[in-house]
Amino acid sequence: MRVTHLSLTDFRNYAQVEVPFNPGPNLIVGSNGQGKTNLVEALGFLSTLGSHRVSTTAAMIRSGEDAAIIRAKLEYNGRDLLAEVQINRSGLNRAQVNRSVIKTRELPRYFSSVLFAPEDLALVRGDPSGRRRFLDQLLVLRSPRLTGVLADYDRVLRQRNSLLKSARASGLRTTQLGTLEVWDDRLVEFGSEIIDERAKLTDELGGPLRSAYEAVVDADHGPALLGALSILGSDDTLGSDEGTDVGTSSGGSAGTAGIAKEAGATAELFRAALSGVRRKELDRGMTLVGPHRDDVVFMLNALPARGYASHGESWSFALALKLAAAELLRRDSASGDPVLILDDVFAELDQSRRSRLAAAVLGFDQVLITAAVFEDVPKQLAAHTIHINAGEVVDG
Repeated sequence: MRVTHLSLTDFRNYAQVEVPFNPGPNLIVGSNGQGKTNLVEALGFLSTLGSHRVSTTAAMIRSGEDAAIIRAKLEYNGRDLLAEVQINRSGLNRAQVNRSVIKTRELPRYFSSVLFAPEDLALVRGDPSGRRRFLDQLLVLRSPRLTGVLADYDRVLRQRNSLLKSARASGLRTTQLGTLEVWDDRLVEFGSEIIDERAKLTDELGGPLRSAYEAVVDADHGPALLGALSILGSDDTLGSDEGTDVGTSSGGSAGTAGIAKEAGATAELFRAALSGVRRKELDRGMTLVGPHRDDVVFMLNALPARGYASHGESWSFALALKLAAAELLRRDSASGDPVLILDDVFAELDQSRRSRLAAAVLGFDQVLITAAVFEDVPKQLAAHTIHINAGEVVDG
């Protein structure tokens, strides 16, 4: 898979821009604030329906405009596609593939990319919401049908929380108890699948993560991923997470033991956990266990990377995690490699790690790289260079 052409209208600082891309490495160069990252942010949105920089889509619309349009010509599975999305300041976004209207949530099935940017340091050092979002976005890229499962879980979670808040205010009545049990069933149905899929993904990432980390760092620091599941936590470990959305809430506590592999084991554990925290949920008016409160612990040198890893180690771990994700996608996909995007990465690396990273990514069908300084990027990645100035392509 690769991008052959990107067209933006009223996106960030671009009133209108047309950018051609080649197979292999493409280097986008420009001073800070000229619009380099805006180009790759637009492509990242096509494959994840989100931005690596902001949480709301309105920030991506050029000031004073009502909508932004992203159009990308793609080579996909041996055929050409035109993927388009209109991001609206008010109302729903709209999407098309080859001029036929599709549901916006279906876009990721047509374009697969993995983007690493300085903001990804928060994967290691930030709160659990970013790590949940990373796993869920990768799950959707590998299996687009999970978009619906995640959306269904989020909908059920909101409804259940609404009922719990109502019960807290008025006291739980018999009719509400019956309704709560119905929402419990749905929560367990969708939540168990998410938990199991995340667990499988975490296991599969382990090997590629170790290989990628060693390739970039040239040392074996034992990077590893450990699931931390709220349905395995005891009452006194339940934190103060006030979030309600899949992949967007801010906390979560949990045990780190594995889940049994028998069919239905996760659902049974989930039901038992809900029963165990029922009183606390009614007191607080919110759902206290489930995938919206889970985490994955990043380990380095047998210690949690968060709190123990240095800045350089954290950076290398986050980079290796994204390279591992790209490796999983290229193994799975019938449409070829994902497009690998490296946003302002090389400035943070010393010369030896720049060379090792270049060697690690050259095998991908297409790599898009942004840099403020041309000399920061190894020459083998600079064969096709696009120069950006004040929202315009000035050379390419």
